[in-house]
Amino acid sequence: MTQYLLSVHNDGTSPYASEEDMQRAFAATGAFNEELRAAGMWVFAGGLEFPDSAKVVRRRDGALERTDGPYLESKEHIGGFWIIEAADMDEALAWAERGATACEGDVEVRAFQGLG
Repeated sequence: MTQYLLSVHNDGTSPYASEEDMQRAFAATGAFNEELRAAGMWVFAGGLEFPDSAKVVRRRDGALERTDGPYLESKEHIGGFWIIEAADMDEALAWAERGATACEGDVEVRAFQGLG
């Protein structure tokens, strides 16, 4: 089995129009997490704080410096993620589709290097 990162992307603000929408998506995501566990696919998952809370450690000319983040100036940021174990990319994509439906967001799928 290979491990895959399923990352949820958004614009760095809450993607939900209302508290009710957010709670519905959180409940659906919780149910999806339980499905991953029951299927033996779960490795780890988590939601991230908004990008404006990020800090970055950069190496410049052999010295380290800390700056306020996010790392990239971008329109979209990672809002959360799952790490799963799947037989192949097709299986990981099928789970990503379910995750995207649950959290009501876009999900990128990438395999970890050298694992599996």
